[in-house]
Amino acid sequence: MAMAPASYELPKGWFKAGSDPGKYDMGVDKGSGQDGKNAATIKSNTDVSNGFGTLMQNCKPDKYIGKRIRMTAYVKSDNIKGWAGLWLRVDQNGSNNRLAFDNMEDRAIKGTTNWTKYEIVLDVPEGASNIAFGALISGTGQIWFDQLSFEVVDSSVKTTGKTNSITFIPSEPTNLDFQE
Repeated sequence: MAMAPASYELPKGWFKAGSDPGKYDMGVDKGSGQDGKNAATIKSNTDVSNGFGTLMQNCKPDKYIGKRIRMTAYVKSDNIKGWAGLWLRVDQNGSNNRLAFDNMEDRAIKGTTNWTKYEIVLDVPEGASNIAFGALISGTGQIWFDQLSFEVVDSSVKTTGKTNSITFIPSEPTNLDFQE
């Protein structure tokens, strides 16, 4: 049974995407932020979804090239069946390859949670052409996200995502006995 559609306006600079964005209502939920200001939201509009929806944006990586960045945001969830999370991706210039990626699937937001601060830390190497980021739901439920920020951090801060094998080539063969 379909749920009543919510009416949210897309925030300036953001757009809907994902494998099945039509199954999600996305935009600004006025006054729902943790400080009483606006927050963004993604809410399933069907009882079942096998895909995912994301509210996202892209930006040029120029000021972050050769640096490690941390994206933080506060997220609140309601009845997430499946999983939700923030995500951050660094794209490679001249190809469809990604240089670094983290969508929090390994530390997913599930169920109902109060406002919690999450972070993603990735390197932005030479050859990056785009930084894409946002929040997503895979399955059903609703999330709100608020107070996104980016900062440059030093190399002592551990990265959270995966790098593309193209950008990391070991100096010698590794794990030849498959024990790691």
